[in-house]
Amino acid sequence: MNREIIKELMSSEGILPQSKFGQNFLCDEEIINSIVSLCDLKSEDHVLEIGPGLGSITYPISQLTDNLTCVEIDRGLAAYLTENLDGVRIVCADFLDVEDLGTFDVAVSNIPYYVMTDIMKKLFSDFSIVRKMVFMVEDEAIARIDCGPKTKQYGPLAILCSLYGTYKYEFKVPHTAFVPQPRTTSAVISFTRTDSADILSPDFVKFVNSCFAMRRKLLKKNLSNITSSEKLISAFEKLGIAETARAEELMPETFVQLYKTLNA
Repeated sequence: MNREIIKELMSSEGILPQSKFGQNFLCDEEIINSIVSLCDLKSEDHVLEIGPGLGSITYPISQLTDNLTCVEIDRGLAAYLTENLDGVRIVCADFLDVEDLGTFDVAVSNIPYYVMTDIMKKLFSDFSIVRKMVFMVEDEAIARIDCGPKTKQYGPLAILCSLYGTYKYEFKVPHTAFVPQPRTTSAVISFTRTDSADILSPDFVKFVNSCFAMRRKLLKKNLSNITSSEKLISAFEKLGIAETARAEELMPETFVQLYKTLNA
């Protein structure tokens, strides 16, 4: 879909982008094709798209697989897609609230900037079996994804991204590639699953969040609400974690070891 088609659809269907949903419709065909290519799709793949909008990415993906599920929060857009896309499952809901969608091989999304962290956490929590994830995010948000311990940005999101698999910054996307144009530059990133993702689950994600519940507090203090002091002391000693350690000091793998030790 190019800019002219997007504008024509908006006019003919009476669709107005909703700022409360962070809607900016992708209209650069070269970028659209690049994103679809990065998904590395097979015809038998089950694909999950979050926030399809007017279907810029949805249409080309639907030509490559018969197993596409789209979750769209906007009722008007969901109705439009349902009417105009054959063979595509459209779920009208807030992705953060949906359950039992099924299992998928690939996940793709032009993620609304204001819910990037929450959506990615849910994917790593509930859909960690997915082999490939491709996202469009705000370029400035990359600092919260690609960072290490003892940095200001390091937190649960960076840890989950690291454990899920191989991360790659693919390319920048200028604001001119959207209708309406956002004020910031976007970026396309991808993740390829590795075996370290086996640890990811709702319980593990909840555990990592608890570790950072109060960022400036000691890790031991943050975890005192979910396990006994005796278990914590034993686990810290076994893993060589200082009692004065804060969550921001630990490597992603150490969170895995600590989680397993506390739940042994």
